[in-house]
Amino acid sequence: MFTIDAHLDLSMNAMEWNRDLRQSIQRIREREAGMTDKPDRAKGTVSLPELRRGNIGLVVATQIARYVAPDNPLPGWQSPEQAWAQTQGQRSWYEAMEAEGQMVQIRDLASLENHLNRWNDNTPNDDKPIGYILSLEGADSLITPAYVERAYGYGLRAIGPAHYGPGRYAQGTDATGFMGAAGRALLAEMERFNIILDATHLCDDSFWEALDYFNGPVWASHNNCRALVNHNRQFSDEQIRELIARNAVIGGALDAWMMVPGWVRGQSTPDAMNCHLAVMIDHLDHICQLAGNANHIGIGSDLDGAFGREQSPYDLDTIADLQKIPDLLRQRGYTDDDIAKVMHGNWLRFLRSVWQ
Repeated sequence: MFTIDAHLDLSMNAMEWNRDLRQSIQRIREREAGMTDKPDRAKGTVSLPELRRGNIGLVVATQIARYVAPDNPLPGWQSPEQAWAQTQGQRSWYEAMEAEGQMVQIRDLASLENHLNRWNDNTPNDDKPIGYILSLEGADSLITPAYVERAYGYGLRAIGPAHYGPGRYAQGTDATGFMGAAGRALLAEMERFNIILDATHLCDDSFWEALDYFNGPVWASHNNCRALVNHNRQFSDEQIRELIARNAVIGGALDAWMMVPGWVRGQSTPDAMNCHLAVMIDHLDHICQLAGNANHIGIGSDLDGAFGREQSPYDLDTIADLQKIPDLLRQRGYTDDDIAKVMHGNWLRFLRSVWQ
């Protein structure tokens, strides 16, 4: 089934992990054998051939670069200008993939419909470009809110104001606090250009402030449920209900620590924690129970978002295994119509509404 994945850090993997995503996943793993600089070396799950094999023809693909103040221990860049330059290098990679025919940017309704027609023409996927919608994960790299206009010009269509920790425009995972004047100015520029607000990673204070001040389209590209895994990275039922009221779609994530309670990074394993693909459906189903329907769920896998098979469901070898999800949904009693909504339909309905 045609599938949309609403969160993949493709350019980060290419530029910071130094992965040639045009290669097979086996080849990428072979080249990383013996490397120890990152815990997911030789365990990656994402490549462009695997996206094609899994019929994942459209993704939301990120730029990401954090600014870190002198007292911030997180990895990142020491000035917003450096962070901006890093995102521009990532943009150049996407453009290089486009020039080679590997990818194609989707930035409006016409390009979306043309791409869907190409992918659903009943021909093999081998030579089809992966469509991507450009998103910025964490807004620190926007030197001022005026940079939103520049970024919109090169195709940026979604922004998550925060990532991990404190940010220049909002506070993210494991941080607390409100957005303030700078964040509200960012939201105003996003609304002016009809850029989607990605609520993922916003801490509770910044989440509620963002939704109070922003009147444009909202989604959560990759987020699970606090009721199932009690951590501030997840959404509370109150937050989920607010997103439902805003006609948002929430993408289920496949990072194991977000799926099962009690995960200890660097120690837990998917097998020992019984973390498998159906656990994500527990989170999706919880959202459906709050909504009373299946209109607000999708996939935002976050696969290879600084983790690999060591922190993914044990029944997933590569991203192509997202094609196991329809059968798992069917086993839970989801209808064929609802399964199509999860795999692509809800994201498409959202985009068509935003870009009409």
